[in-house]
Amino acid sequence: MNQLEHVAIAVGSLAGAAVVIAWRQRETRRPVTARSILIPPLGMSTGLAMFVVPATRIPWSWALGAFLAGVLVFSYPLVHTSQLHVEGSAIVLKRSKAFLWILLGLVAVRFGLREYVARYVTTPQTGGIFFLLAFGMILTWRVRMFRRYRALEAEIARR
Repeated sequence: MNQLEHVAIAVGSLAGAAVVIAWRQRETRRPVTARSILIPPLGMSTGLAMFVVPATRIPWSWALGAFLAGVLVFSYPLVHTSQLHVEGSAIVLKRSKAFLWILLGLVAVRFGLREYVARYVTTPQTGGIFFLLAFGMILTWRVRMFRRYRALEAEIARR
């Protein structure tokens, strides 16, 4: 990977982290809906189309490993810092002081891993691997949030 690609990837990753932080702050200011929980992973799933391009294809075992790392490891801090609760008749996401630090930590770990992985595969393949890792992480986080949302909805309905 040349220097320009390296800088572009770093800037893109940091910009993505900034967008997630800003979005997360906005998300804690208004009630949560099923739609607001489910749209991000559904929208992200369109990124799987990248694997139509031969340059991004990776072995199935790598794809499964990256996805499972997202599901089993990287989703853990997000799941445990995203607490939904009832406020009046609305379900809201409780702001977590740890979320910013967890997100920054995940970005740092991903940077380190990306440097390591990029030594062995092409830039498009590295992008595919990290997309699958992030997709597994976000999908797990949002599914768990949705389950909690449904439970809180049932609690409100019982009142």
